[in-house]
Amino acid sequence: MNVPANREMESMETFSRLHEGVKDVISHRLGWSELRPVQEEACRAVAGGYDVLVIAPTAGGKTEAALIPVIDGIMKGAFSGVAAVYIAPLKALINDQEERFAEFCLPNGLELAKWHGDVPKGGRAWKDGEAPHILMITPESLEVLLMEPTLSSDLCNLRYLVIDELHAFVESDRGVQMRVLLDRLDRVAGRAIQRIGLSATVGNPADILSWLSGDRHGGILVHIPSPAREKHFRFVVERQDNRRMMALARLISGKKALVFVNSRSEAESVTRALSGKVEQLLVHHSSLPSTLRREAEKAFSEEGSACIICTSTLELGIDIGDLDVVVQVGPPGSVSSFLQRMGRSGRRGKPPHVACVLKDAGELLWMVAVIEAASRNEVEPLRPPEKPFNVLAQQILLELLRKRRSSRTHIRRFLRGLKPFSSIRGREIDSVLAHMAEMEMIERDGDMLMAGKGAEQVFGRSNWKDLFSVISGGGEFRAITPDGEVVGKLDARFVAARGKTSFSLGGKSWTCIGSDELHDLVVVVPGEGEQSEVFWTGSQAGISPVVCHAIEEILSRGGSVLPLPARERDLLASAVGEFPALRVGALHVLEKPGPKWPEVNILTFRGLRFNSTLAALLRAESARKVAILYDDFGITVKMVAKEGPAAVVAGMLEQVRKRGMQNAATVLKVPGQEVWKFARALPETSLREMAVHDYYRLPGFFRDLAGASLISKPEEGP
Repeated sequence: MNVPANREMESMETFSRLHEGVKDVISHRLGWSELRPVQEEACRAVAGGYDVLVIAPTAGGKTEAALIPVIDGIMKGAFSGVAAVYIAPLKALINDQEERFAEFCLPNGLELAKWHGDVPKGGRAWKDGEAPHILMITPESLEVLLMEPTLSSDLCNLRYLVIDELHAFVESDRGVQMRVLLDRLDRVAGRAIQRIGLSATVGNPADILSWLSGDRHGGILVHIPSPAREKHFRFVVERQDNRRMMALARLISGKKALVFVNSRSEAESVTRALSGKVEQLLVHHSSLPSTLRREAEKAFSEEGSACIICTSTLELGIDIGDLDVVVQVGPPGSVSSFLQRMGRSGRRGKPPHVACVLKDAGELLWMVAVIEAASRNEVEPLRPPEKPFNVLAQQILLELLRKRRSSRTHIRRFLRGLKPFSSIRGREIDSVLAHMAEMEMIERDGDMLMAGKGAEQVFGRSNWKDLFSVISGGGEFRAITPDGEVVGKLDARFVAARGKTSFSLGGKSWTCIGSDELHDLVVVVPGEGEQSEVFWTGSQAGISPVVCHAIEEILSRGGSVLPLPARERDLLASAVGEFPALRVGALHVLEKPGPKWPEVNILTFRGLRFNSTLAALLRAESARKVAILYDDFGITVKMVAKEGPAAVVAGMLEQVRKRGMQNAATVLKVPGQEVWKFARALPETSLREMAVHDYYRLPGFFRDLAGASLISKPEEGP
């Protein structure tokens, strides 16, 4: 590799400043002759005392970009107690990264420990004076640790916080909890601890760096774009399920392959369809026990061909080694997800090889749009919750549990000092406290507050275990054999509807022979005969607005800029021909004949969130009961009027615009515990604020709606 002289000199200087023990690991154990650019920049930024956000693709070297400067700082500082905490979203990721961390720690005499639910209880602590130098932990386990006065005191010398796969946290309540924990660790240490975030590509990196840092040290973004290189794409479009699965089998036969699907149910059905057709066939998704997932990862890393059918569980940084091909069955919903999956291929200098197995011309249009958007570096921006009352309620209860009893003044000061809650006003906190007292979640003793019997009944089981996580439990049954082996989790609705038929889980056939609803257990034995389709309840994210916009651009120009083979080009043309001429960014109101009444299609290309919100507001505007359906691309309005329905719907749209956000907030349904775990602890006003800002995202919705041109064309359709 030819390196410019000034870059080579900078690289040598960066390496020369490292501690001798770190240099020895890099040179002799890893066998590297130089650092990657992303690692050099990260070393300089961390050494300068800045908070850092490192953005790099899968296998881009971002783990070492954090490890090298952190180990260097620990060795030079000779800190006692826990000097660095590594926070990851998955227990599996911590298990996978342990060996990589150990490569740097063990030769330098640094103690390394991990703490999460799969670690035996005896391993989740340490003796006085024997704290590890580096602790690997999940946010929920960190909450538990901070409840332990003796152990948490060993965090007082903490210098570094490394948050892996930061993009997996940002938009969720779990991300708010993690961000709160960062501020609380600053309080424990009595200083602003350096924060190093590691992330895949995101659409708004500067915003995410600001969210991570809170502008305490000043932050530095380390983002070395991947050099342009050859990429191999292959498309298989086949409508018939059997023929599509046979084509998939031919693609992966004799190869190391990852086959990504878009749901757990699909993972099971594809595994069943390929059974007996592909050697070393494995399956990997979140409803399988960690032991089975680790077995799949281990088998894949061994010699010979192997194939893992997986969901997004293998998008994150778990190392599954070299592979020959990544297969995408059905298009992914986001550009970010596609880039993560494509990044699994093309290591060791080989070009990425992605095969796309699709059902029809519509899926081809969708897949091509994803690839086009990725080629233009158009990636979904991440947006943290603005009104995180759900996490605020959790933190109130945790603080009361930690302190046993506390004053209202202390609770307000505690919450307002945490960055995610800084925009929540004191009277809003008082309203939450008053409601929690009314619900007996908290009790008053004069001026003092304490956790009440209502909180204990809901969250107090198993030593308050359920309080440490913002992730809602329930809804799933553990499936176990008569011998006590856990084979996975089943959706509660599936368990209720299963009958006596067999089903596939983990690529094997099972039959339920009994259930225990009190303990959410089903007993299973090996099954045989016809199998039912297993399913899991879950919200469908749909297609991201970035992908929807890319589809709209293809339709507006009448084709793709990609060099597609002739058959795929013709198929794409047929999909494009299903739509009328479009103006990008506009709302097209199109009238088409129906069996009895004409129908109206509103083409938006803005995704499910926008369209579901608009559909609900249109229902509220209608003078009569109408049928309104929606998908990612638009809305269909039926039975609105026999004459001039397009004009009627256009008028309804204008009325929604005029009424604005305040009116919409009173019309739209406010979700509860199905969305927010601590909803019962919150007053109606707080729930509505969360609905407006974080569920429906009405401020952005109305900005978009107000700025969109409205094009109404009667009696036009595909």
